[in-house]
Amino acid sequence: MALNWTALIVFIALFAFISWLGFAAANWRRGDLDQLHEWGLGGRRFGTLITWFLVGGDLYTAYTFIAVPALAFGAGAIAFFAVPYTIMVYPLLFVMFPRLWYVSRKHGYVTAADFVRARYGNRWLALAIAIIGIVAEMPYIALQLVGLQVVVGAMGVTGEGLLGYIPLIVAFTILAAFTQTSGLRAPAAIAVVKDILIYITAFAAVIIVPIQLGGFDKIFAAVPPAQLLLKVPEGATTGAYGNYATLALGSALALLLYPHSLTGILSASSGHAVRRNAALLPAYSFMLGLMALLGFFALAAGVKEMPQYAAGFAQFSNNFAVPALFLQSFPDWFAGVAFAAIGIGAVVPASIMSIAAANLFTRNIYREFLNAEATDRQEAQMAKRVALAVIFGALVFIVFLPLQFAIQLQLLGGIWIIQTLPAVLFGLYTRWFNPWALFFGWAAGTISGTWRFFADGNSTTWAPVILGWTFPGYTALYMLIFNLAVATVLTLVLNLFGTKQSDQTAAADYYA
Repeated sequence: MALNWTALIVFIALFAFISWLGFAAANWRRGDLDQLHEWGLGGRRFGTLITWFLVGGDLYTAYTFIAVPALAFGAGAIAFFAVPYTIMVYPLLFVMFPRLWYVSRKHGYVTAADFVRARYGNRWLALAIAIIGIVAEMPYIALQLVGLQVVVGAMGVTGEGLLGYIPLIVAFTILAAFTQTSGLRAPAAIAVVKDILIYITAFAAVIIVPIQLGGFDKIFAAVPPAQLLLKVPEGATTGAYGNYATLALGSALALLLYPHSLTGILSASSGHAVRRNAALLPAYSFMLGLMALLGFFALAAGVKEMPQYAAGFAQFSNNFAVPALFLQSFPDWFAGVAFAAIGIGAVVPASIMSIAAANLFTRNIYREFLNAEATDRQEAQMAKRVALAVIFGALVFIVFLPLQFAIQLQLLGGIWIIQTLPAVLFGLYTRWFNPWALFFGWAAGTISGTWRFFADGNSTTWAPVILGWTFPGYTALYMLIFNLAVATVLTLVLNLFGTKQSDQTAAADYYA
């Protein structure tokens, strides 16, 4: 495939601008970046608007904007589960997470594991939360590289072996540099640019492409009926409806438990800023719905049958559907803008994810187990080194390991991260659960979920049979129920022995 010089020049210009912005952000709302809360949480000084861009840029990643339309392109209506699940997230954010913000600000917590350690007085439960958070982030960062790789390939920048990864290596080297220099301020500043570009791209696509294709009626008429609607269940099963509903609910429960989500939330300037964001963030859900429609647009446009746009992609996969559509529908300069939006959409979450993983390692492993006497400066320096290691570790995932391995780990990450819900979210309201009961409940849910994933052929769905009915659904949600059952039973048993309870927080800490 020939180089698309116009698109490439626009892409490089915008990427150079956000690189400069990432370094310049070190002087924005200047703070002592040798303090972990300043480097890793921006000093908790981001207001409603910046938090909106930051959390939106954090949750709606490059891989999201490639993978959701690609799923609609390949599998159809099931892809739209991403829209209701993001809608369900925000009431949880509005009700629960201001409490976490208040208690974290009061006591200086930087991670969810900090809160769990103080709430339950059990360092091993906190360690489990920290390790799962770090492990779940690594493949998530790697998949941002996939989004970046797709748009770079769409512009004709390809190569064999390591040569083909040079653009990714350069991009992530720049990412690592400004993350080291500016901390969370860098992705916060860049997120503003990224989200503006994404909104411009989404609205341009949803207006211009249907006009080119003859209207929405022709677009939906071109989509095979089997992909347009979920298959109606037949017999004693909830069928695709069960998968759709449980994927949406389980994903909603898991999303805000990821360390990068919590990092964005804890960087807000107040609990009121968190609530206002819960009211404003559904705008991203609307935009995500528009992006998902691009999969149907690509079907109607027949991008696979257009050699000038699609055949140049080696081993055309569904991930190339959106770039191929952009190349067909827009002038090259605007395709460059759209590709830059997606590429920058890889940089913002990857930076936040690396910072979140570094915060967890530094606070809940390094300081808790390795160097309890570490100074604030030593703590911040360790976090910066770990962030660097995480970024290049994710690069190793893509360069030296099969892509499918990173995808499988990311799918497993959803099963794993939701198992932290009882300790984190229930802990915001009650201290009834015994910490060791929570630990063994977490272990039961994590181990059984991992086993179920591989037993079902690397699938995140499971179909248990109960009283003759089959209930296909999201494995993570089923294992969370198992987790809660184990934790509840063990709490009842352990509490009979009068286990000593420890709690460093007070009821007043969870309010303004």
